[in-house]
Amino acid sequence: MIKTSCLLFLPVFWTISCSGGGAGTGTLSLALTDAASDDYQAVYVTIDEVQVHRLGGGDEAETDEGEEADDEGEWETILTPQTTYNLLDLVNGVRVDLGLATLSAGSYTQMRLIIGTGPDDGINLFSQAHPFANYVIDTDGETHELKVPSGEQTGIKIVEGFEISENETTELILDFDASASVVIAGNSGQYLLKPTIKVLNTVEFSIIQGTVTTGEGDEASVVGGAMVSAQVFDGGAADAKDEVIVEAATVTDEDGNYALFVEPGTYNLVVTKEGFGEEVLEITVASGETMTADFVLETTDTGTLGGNVTIADADDETYATLSFRKAVTIGEVEEMIQVASFNVANGGDYSVVVATGDYEVISSTFDHDTQMSAVTVEADMVTTWDVSF
Repeated sequence: MIKTSCLLFLPVFWTISCSGGGAGTGTLSLALTDAASDDYQAVYVTIDEVQVHRLGGGDEAETDEGEEADDEGEWETILTPQTTYNLLDLVNGVRVDLGLATLSAGSYTQMRLIIGTGPDDGINLFSQAHPFANYVIDTDGETHELKVPSGEQTGIKIVEGFEISENETTELILDFDASASVVIAGNSGQYLLKPTIKVLNTVEFSIIQGTVTTGEGDEASVVGGAMVSAQVFDGGAADAKDEVIVEAATVTDEDGNYALFVEPGTYNLVVTKEGFGEEVLEITVASGETMTADFVLETTDTGTLGGNVTIADADDETYATLSFRKAVTIGEVEEMIQVASFNVANGGDYSVVVATGDYEVISSTFDHDTQMSAVTVEADMVTTWDVSF
């Protein structure tokens, strides 16, 4: 069922103010949300600083410490959260305020997050002090520190330009994709943090929301923990790994509800949950629109697909992305959807439970050709599929 309505306002947890800006300045309002993952109980990331980059000329951005731009160019520290966030708390429309910054009016080319090396003084979901600045708690309750690869220790660059207009506020949301940002341990035994972040401008984005249930009538019940993703299929992509792009994702809450922030466009809305068959709906959403799409899942047979990933002559920080895809008919057209995805470090193992049927495994890694493999998953069986580059 689909319903649409005009988007009148967006829930936020902070107050916007432009009163601090002088002549020639505007305000940047920055918040954090997450694209969700059902692979972990928690994903903790510490953000120490937010910096912005502006090309040449004009007044410098004001900073919390009044510091000058460094020799690298016009990188300016504008916010210092120094906070440890559980990304999996920031789903279904929940956002957390990173802060407000007064900037010189003009064009900014990039943003950079400085990931912390020490946690804040808060507690985690077990009511314990954070053991690390960046870590995951898996579904078995085990804690794994997330190592920030050496190439990103100077900051995570987000190449997304934005404008600051005089005496106006620009609202941006950093959509931190937890699932795509965690690399499963390989030979080193270390989990890696490889942040995947999109920037959403609140003026442009729309909302898709709804409820996921199973059964009918008096037998109907809500389905919590279902993955809901907005995907785009491009059968003409030059590289197979780019044929299916997940633009946004979330996990339903305990009441079966979900909400996705997306840019205007047409998407394949895909719902998956272990023990159920996938459901797919093509949906088109306009700028500033709120659309409701509800889903009913049906139980199905499942099997397990797993294996090892090896990348010859690669270091322990090198990883492969595995995308598990399935052909579905949408309208009268056959397209591919993604039902699961993992980043696996060199030498690591993966395992996923999926509905029985035929799948295409797309494996990609830096400086190697993308691999495409057909795999059949049978009921109550473990299918081993190793990936080697």
